[in-house]
Amino acid sequence: MLIARGFSMTNSTDAATELRSKRFATFWVGSLLSNIGTWMQQVAEPWLVLSLSASPVLLGLDAFAMDAPVWLLTIMGGILADHGDRRRVIFFFQAIQMLCPLILVGLILTGWIHVWMIIVLSFVVGVTDALSMPAFQSIVPSLVKPERIESAIALNSTQFNLSRVLGPAFAGLVMAKYGAIGCFAANAFSYFPFLLVILWVLPKVKTRKRFDRKALGEGPWYSEIRSMSRDPILRGALATTLVTSFFCGPLIAFVPVLVRDVFHSDVSHFGGAVSAFGLGGLLGAVAVLWIDGRIERRRLSSASAIACAAMVIAAALTRSFSVLGVVLVLAGGVLTITNTSVNSILQAKARDQIRGQTASLYMMAMRGGLSLGNLFMGVSIHFFGITHALIFNGIVAIVIHIWLYQSWANPAYVNLRRA
Repeated sequence: MLIARGFSMTNSTDAATELRSKRFATFWVGSLLSNIGTWMQQVAEPWLVLSLSASPVLLGLDAFAMDAPVWLLTIMGGILADHGDRRRVIFFFQAIQMLCPLILVGLILTGWIHVWMIIVLSFVVGVTDALSMPAFQSIVPSLVKPERIESAIALNSTQFNLSRVLGPAFAGLVMAKYGAIGCFAANAFSYFPFLLVILWVLPKVKTRKRFDRKALGEGPWYSEIRSMSRDPILRGALATTLVTSFFCGPLIAFVPVLVRDVFHSDVSHFGGAVSAFGLGGLLGAVAVLWIDGRIERRRLSSASAIACAAMVIAAALTRSFSVLGVVLVLAGGVLTITNTSVNSILQAKARDQIRGQTASLYMMAMRGGLSLGNLFMGVSIHFFGITHALIFNGIVAIVIHIWLYQSWANPAYVNLRRA
């Protein structure tokens, strides 16, 4: 996603131009509605898990189950995106995903709900995400002209982060009146407009591409990915995302534990905390649209990653809920800038023929790192408490990011490696 440098009106003008495009604007609105529903469930589900079990380990396991499938399936998803009909891939797997919150609604109504059932359904969502997200990530570049890919990706990031503000805010209101079941129902229905949008914005492939099983282990994409892995800049970009996701990403997943154990509060404050994080993400995405070429993307990404780790430590140390809100706003902003920087670097390097595989590598680093980080955090909290676990993660992340800076964001070092 877009990271430019300085401040300029150019990117904001490009963003306005993209929104005037019917296909992109419709996709933007449909994605926003779907993501609002997703974030409503992201508030309701962890609180439900804690209510049923009071275990941070099970909370971490639930988050792990949702993100872990990317390690095994995201490359397959990238191949499906590049060798199959992206329209059918997204529609099929997102339709399956829509059934999961409906099943949760049924389980709650019948009183049969158990934590293991929630974890299993989270795993199903993770599988469908891993297989469909590379195709989803490749939609935006296919809707705009090549020179506007970066601004369109940043604008799409704005949509995602706006949903992170609205979704948790709506979740707090819905849970206060209807409980978790209201959020699950809202998430299920939010899929309908998105599925209709996918059918409209993506062209129907009249002649289906023949899927070659050998594509899993060889072919042009394989040699291209291997060459990308040898590039110190691209390798450093993926490593930055992986480290940030592992050590800093779990912050938002375990905010309910922080709210419950440190602030002794309820789900309304949890929803507010998640909204604060989403607001930061929104501000970060908007800032990305305005920053021009004065700040090089690699440096901006590394600096933002270090700042994100610092915010993790700050969240552990604060004992004021209002201060925590400010910290989460800052954390959401710098995390968005980091991920946007990396994604824009990768997409700018990728050719159209392997754009799906490139997206799958990014998703593997982001979601895969998050899955392991959530599991590690859940175990750490069980033994050491949330405060010490967050401080440890933040310190380790800062040390690693400073080291990574030398290997990919420092131009002199990168030029030396290439020579």
